[in-house]
Amino acid sequence: MTTPQWMSVATLIGMMALFIWGRFRYDVTAILALLASIAIGIVSPKEAFTGFSDDIVIIVGSALVMSAAMQRSGLIERALGFVGQRVQRVRGQLLVLSASVGVASALVKNVGALAMLMPAAFQMAKKNDTSPSVFLMPMSFASLLGGLMTLVGTSPNIIVSRVREEMTGEPFGMFDYLPTGLGLLIVGLIFLRFGYRLLPRERRATATMGEALDISSYVTEASIASGSPAAGQTVREFVERHDREIGITRVLRAGIRTAPSADLILHDDDILILTGAPDALERVIARDGLSLAGEERAAAKGGGGDEIGVIEGVIGAESVLIDQTAGRMRLQERYGVNLIAVSRSTERLTFKLGNTKLSAGDVIVLQGPLKLLPDRLRDLGVLPLAERSLRLGASGRSWLPLIVLAAAMAATAAGLVPVAVAFFAAAGIVMATGALPLRDAYQAVEWPILIMLGALIPVSDSLRTTGASDVIATHLSQFATMLPPWGAVALILVTAMAVTPFLNNAATVLVMAPIAAVFAHDLGYRPEAFLIATAVGAGCDFLTPIGHQCNTLVLGPGGYRFSDYARLGAPLSLLVVLIGTPLIMWVWPVH
Repeated sequence: MTTPQWMSVATLIGMMALFIWGRFRYDVTAILALLASIAIGIVSPKEAFTGFSDDIVIIVGSALVMSAAMQRSGLIERALGFVGQRVQRVRGQLLVLSASVGVASALVKNVGALAMLMPAAFQMAKKNDTSPSVFLMPMSFASLLGGLMTLVGTSPNIIVSRVREEMTGEPFGMFDYLPTGLGLLIVGLIFLRFGYRLLPRERRATATMGEALDISSYVTEASIASGSPAAGQTVREFVERHDREIGITRVLRAGIRTAPSADLILHDDDILILTGAPDALERVIARDGLSLAGEERAAAKGGGGDEIGVIEGVIGAESVLIDQTAGRMRLQERYGVNLIAVSRSTERLTFKLGNTKLSAGDVIVLQGPLKLLPDRLRDLGVLPLAERSLRLGASGRSWLPLIVLAAAMAATAAGLVPVAVAFFAAAGIVMATGALPLRDAYQAVEWPILIMLGALIPVSDSLRTTGASDVIATHLSQFATMLPPWGAVALILVTAMAVTPFLNNAATVLVMAPIAAVFAHDLGYRPEAFLIATAVGAGCDFLTPIGHQCNTLVLGPGGYRFSDYARLGAPLSLLVVLIGTPLIMWVWPVH
């Protein structure tokens, strides 16, 4: 090997060492690798930042925005809720949850799909009096398998598509991954349906901030708007329609406060004092189109250009709110915020929110202009609860993100526009129409991922420009000449699967895909099977909680230990290799 080739390999080895060490975040590690490559001359200054203009960065960023828009719409959770009500046994619920997150991961980023459906797992676990650990790790693994089904399901698929285009002039299409990905998802779901027993039953999540404060339920005040399905129903029918997840403690009608009987019929403009868990209150208010008390005043106070949001906090010991009511404090007039929910662990609140006397330790939800809320919390002596998220209110364009996403995928599949253009346009539409607020859109973009991709594209390309990838692939192909074609495909698949726990899956493909392509060429095979094997291997990290965000996301809530992942993940990894290799070769022949 020449000196530049050694330098390129040494840079990548050093980068992998930094990834394993974990001292720096992966985007910082990628930046250091890029700077080192420039310093030693394997990446020219002129080419150093070309990665940031690459289509891969545009596609991944746009897909993240669309993922957030789908998550905000609530469509997937509603569909799951409809099915989940009809499945009562743990094994059936496990299959429903895993299949739902797997299918959703083909449409949105897999970690986003998992985050959307985790609350449903907690609800089902609570109803069955079982640990959420039964559901969470299988859901994480299903999300990884589901991401293999489409071009935008996971970053590795996008990267290998570009490599194929560079080699053959034709990228992978939107649904070219579907036969392989769907087959592996079905096999994985069958295994998880029975294999979840490999997980220890005693695993329990550590207490969250909300649990430590004993936040069991909130009280909020909402009025029945014209056309709401709640109008005309009795209190009993209303509560039962929402699976008894919420309760009505008082009904205010024409200024008269009454304790509701089960047979009381609800009317338009009735004000309901609702109690329940935050997620349940959010679903009920959104589903029935209820109006939060003071919501219109808060919007008017914020002005036309200010974005209205909510924030959750705890009333501190020195707060000016102690022994005061929201009405007496005139929160709207003096502070520009509105009290929309209260939780108190020692008392069931039944008063109108404006007349509820507040105490130290109460957990409250304030609504107002987002740019003012942090300052108002400090003024009021309220400590923010950063760990909890609450979105009370409905999205008026819930179907739009799905329609836009379907149109983008259809346009790409039909070859009408390139993937980057289609998804960039889709992201722009959901932001321009308000289906996803600008602030949420920019928060949804995982900038560290984009920085890592932009920095690593020229670094990984140095393997090709220096000829190091040809040398590595030649050595591998010399070994693989003794293997049958399926053995060569399995070798690439296993290698990618072994490397990805120590690298980010996108980084694994950036390094491995060019090597796999040259490897196939040296053996006289078509490159498609080897590129798909690289993407599958990089996307299937079932052995550690640190190799993929999905596995990390369920680590704390599931109460898992590091070794638990291998207990369920090792047999699933073996199954992916045994089933995935012939499946890849059947869909993508090597000759």
